Amino acid sequence: MMKTLFMGTPAFAVPSLTSIYESGHEVVGVVTVPDKRVGRGLKIKPSPVKQKALEFDLPLFQPVDLGDSEFIRGIRRLNPEVFVVVAFRILPPEVFELPPKGTINLHSSLLPKYRGAAPINWAIINGEKETGVTTILIQQKVDTGDIVLQKRVPLGDDETAGELHDKLANLGAELLLRSLNLMAAGNASPKIQTGEATKAPKLTKELGHINWHAPSEEIRNLIRGLNPYPGAYTFLNGKLLKLFRTELTNKSGNPSPPGEIIRVDPKSGLIEITTGSGNLQITELQPEGKRRMTATEYLKGYPLKAGDKFGQK
Repeated sequence: MMKTLFMGTPAFAVPSLTSIYESGHEVVGVVTVPDKRVGRGLKIKPSPVKQKALEFDLPLFQPVDLGDSEFIRGIRRLNPEVFVVVAFRILPPEVFELPPKGTINLHSSLLPKYRGAAPINWAIINGEKETGVTTILIQQKVDTGDIVLQKRVPLGDDETAGELHDKLANLGAELLLRSLNLMAAGNASPKIQTGEATKAPKLTKELGHINWHAPSEEIRNLIRGLNPYPGAYTFLNGKLLKLFRTELTNKSGNPSPPGEIIRVDPKSGLIEITTGSGNLQITELQPEGKRRMTATEYLKGYPLKAGDKFGQK
């Protein structure tokens, strides 16, 4: 078993911290981001990883600068054998080269596919049929390290980024623990990444603006890939409207122009709209300034009719 220093920030990293803490490996400390002020009241909110670290009563570090000499001295005094990084910041060499066993990172894709900040989202947006998790030994160039272990999983046709996030967080925690066990036993055999690398850049608001001239399946994948955050959106009567769930209804197309509503049924919650190729039925959406709701709920307060059109503001 190894003395481990854990580094992470969001909810995705919590199952991994929990798994290592509950194993035979000793978590000597946790590194996360400084607390932030959020919301209208600007209340101080710690990261999910910090909250879990406090629950476990673990030594905690929240450096502003990862290259700060005092921070580096502090973690060195703990004598960790390995660093574990899950959804954290980019580490400078003077940090990731410290532990004798190296620094291992959990990544939520099948590397070298989807290197970058948003691998879960881009796998769905691009219509992948499978994805997975990978553990790598960190090197200077981000997401290029040698692979310790990898786990493939099928990607469901209706699966959203939020659902895939939770699934991969748990699968990743299992894979990470297996990787640490191999490293502790001296049985890890890291392999160089092979195959074509693809990018998974940070999500932008502009990405979520739906182009109704695109094929229906492409639009549906965008909506799934941005659910729950930041959300794909369109405009109706000058108001922003976020879409969270849709169904393919007609792959043969329709003579109506893209973005036009062709069928509405308040009783069944039917809202069917044309695209550049085929039609989509909207099943979950969110009007500007309101909560998420089903199409049936929406039609009770926002009457629509055939001929109404989604599109530009």
